[in-house]
Amino acid sequence: MARRLLTLLSAISIALTTLIFAAPLIADGENNISFTPEEEEYISEHKVLKIGYVQDRIPVSFSDENGELSGISRYIFDRVSELCGLKFEYVPLPAGDVTYEYLLNEGLDLVSSVEYNKENQTARGILISNPYLSSRKVVVARDGLDFRYGADLSIAISTGSQTLRKVLGAMYPNFKLVDYPSISDCFDAVNTGAADLMIQNQYVVEYWITKPIYEKLNVIPVLGLEDELCFSAVVAFDGGSGTPPSDGRILIDILNKTIASMTEDEVGSCTIRGIMENQYRYTLSDTLYRYRYAVSAVAAALLVIILLAVLLIRVHIRYTENKADAKIRADFLSSMSHEIRTPLNGLIGLNTLMSQSLDDRERLTAYLNQSNMTANYLLSLINDMLDMSSLQTENLDLELRPTDLELVFDTVSSIAENAMARKSITYTADRNLEYRCILGDGVRIQQVMMNLLDNARKFTPKFGKVSLSVRQEMTDSGKVLTSVTVTDNGKGMSEEFQKHIFDTFARELDTVSKGNQGTGLGLPISRRLALLMGGDLTFVSRKGEGSSFTFTFTAPPAVMPETNDAGNENETENSHKRILIAEDNELNAEIIMELLREYGFESDLAENGRIALNKFLNSETGTYGVILMDLLMPEMDGFETAAAIRGSGRDDAKTVRIFACSANSFDEDRDKAIASGMDGFFPKPIDVGELIKKINE
Repeated sequence: MARRLLTLLSAISIALTTLIFAAPLIADGENNISFTPEEEEYISEHKVLKIGYVQDRIPVSFSDENGELSGISRYIFDRVSELCGLKFEYVPLPAGDVTYEYLLNEGLDLVSSVEYNKENQTARGILISNPYLSSRKVVVARDGLDFRYGADLSIAISTGSQTLRKVLGAMYPNFKLVDYPSISDCFDAVNTGAADLMIQNQYVVEYWITKPIYEKLNVIPVLGLEDELCFSAVVAFDGGSGTPPSDGRILIDILNKTIASMTEDEVGSCTIRGIMENQYRYTLSDTLYRYRYAVSAVAAALLVIILLAVLLIRVHIRYTENKADAKIRADFLSSMSHEIRTPLNGLIGLNTLMSQSLDDRERLTAYLNQSNMTANYLLSLINDMLDMSSLQTENLDLELRPTDLELVFDTVSSIAENAMARKSITYTADRNLEYRCILGDGVRIQQVMMNLLDNARKFTPKFGKVSLSVRQEMTDSGKVLTSVTVTDNGKGMSEEFQKHIFDTFARELDTVSKGNQGTGLGLPISRRLALLMGGDLTFVSRKGEGSSFTFTFTAPPAVMPETNDAGNENETENSHKRILIAEDNELNAEIIMELLREYGFESDLAENGRIALNKFLNSETGTYGVILMDLLMPEMDGFETAAAIRGSGRDDAKTVRIFACSANSFDEDRDKAIASGMDGFFPKPIDVGELIKKINE
């Protein structure tokens, strides 16, 4: 929108400068023209003249939706007709070079938009008028082009601009002039790099440059090269002598007197009106290109929905296999239907609102933010369902490693403090960590703590209070018992609901009705994780007064691992190499390549595993530093491709890093990916920040 406004203001400014350029061509004074008797006789005998016009020079000269001449030229020609008494019939000229024989055969009297070059026209024996419209010629070039007049550059020329071709050929002999069918084809040639630049009328350039796909093209003024448009009389020369008949000279004299009689205000008014009424109108493809990132975001949200639907079917099958009771199945489906349909309804509604607000950037941004939050909620639902499924089938294993509880505490507190502040909730935290390092699963510990703090934030009103405390003691068995307590002065829970708080999808009705969004899976998952870690999750709550949850877990003490701060001083060599993306979904591939490009990475695409393997084997050693591998692909899947690369025997086959990128995020998929030779696993939708961090490690 801002670019379009600037273009409009620029166009008006350009039109006003027409008055300055036109000054030498136009005489001030009244519109009283003194014609000779010979000229008066010509006007009375020739009531209607046919004028041929060029169709693709918007806003100067073009055919409108009714096939009629429109633009700046139409307003000037109509004024010329009013002043001199001649009537004009406007005839569109075919695209490309038009021969003089064609003009004679069509019975045309005049041709408009002829580029003024007195010496050239005189040498060819063609009768031309003085210019009726003048503007600058400008250069259009790609952003970053090293434009120098002496360089060997290619120039796109629209077919039919032969005068410009001759002038440029004389002025810039080093330039290579290439013909294109139309002005829009010239723009496309420069935009794609097929040509280095083009030179064209400034009014025409200002019209086309607003097209979103040309956003990286620059406009450069050309000194000493003006675009002066005039009429040319179409007359048959006497007996091949090269002398034009007197009728042609009389007509040109009439036009010259009429043009000279037009005031600066008249020419300026015609110019401004032609520009204002014929601005570039966005097409659907322009809108999609302009908001391509928004469209990608919506598409990503739809992918999440599709993934969720597939996951729902899978979880439902697992659930019904382990829980045959009909009532449980009905409760599960009812809850999941509600959990999916509510945000899905919101996403569909937001998509509709976005499609209606494409020209309102502020409103579109707000809708995109809401869409992103809704999509993240759907993603959290997927993660909770995965955890719940794994816990119910006892397939979830803790990753035990030396864990710095001080670091976990600081991370959780930092996130919680910012979230509480946005709701004006007073947040306090204290800790008593006698055993800072334990052998445990830091990710799962953080997950439970964040779940409890997030619940406290949701159900505590504005200006309320939330506190976090951590205590430790050594048990008789030689393990450390850690107690994490989260207390709030929020809504609290009824005694009836407390009986079902750890049931799957359990939520108190009055909190749901008041807009506290949640899956009803967080607390059941947290308690099962606590039990898996040798502890428990207990609570005390009173309706209207608040709640207090205590999460306990036991773990052996451990020795703090040594850190190497110097390891991050420089990026690895791989981060400067190309990235090979093996992805059979075109939209996913386009999104990840665009995101990587934004971070400065170059990438190549392989549509399936076999193509990825061949691209790797046929590349020079060390070309690819990272391979992002989809798991489910035709020809060869990701597992087979990774194993084939590792076993290829190339020098870089063992060092290239391969990361799985898949919508299948169960533990067996991760294990199989690692077993096939991959270095890591990114579930879809991919966390771009984590991916870039991993690439740059």
